Order: sequence, then structure tokens, then C-alpha cells
Amino acid sequence: MKTKKFDASKYLDSPEAIKEYLEIMLEENGIEGFQRALGHVAKAHGMTEIAKKANVGRDSLYK
Repeated sequence: MKTKKFDASKYLDSPEAIKEYLEIMLEENGIEGFQRALGHVAKAHGMTEIAKKANVGRDSLYK
């Protein structure tokens, strides 16, 4: 049996799903979980697109 690593970003396809995911991650895992979840949300939307909207370089998002 082959398994794959779970990738939450594949399921974050609506504002409601993102909101719920961020709330759960914060509640269950604290600020570190919330920060991790923000990374998943960014990946789901594309780092380049988010960087453009935020007027920052992609490298800044990874920091």
C-alpha cells in the first residue's frame, strides 16, 4: 500500500474552508499551528499571486 503525505492546501478552495481551517488550527495548535496553516493557505492560492497582491517579493513571504 502506497501512501502520500497529506497536503491541506489542496482542500482550501473557498473562503469558508479557509476560515474554518485557520480557526481550527489556531484553537488546536496555538500560534505555531496558525502560522503553519497560513503557509498552507498561501500555497493554495499561489505564492506569486499573494506576493503581487501584497506588493512584496515572493522571498519575503517565505520568511
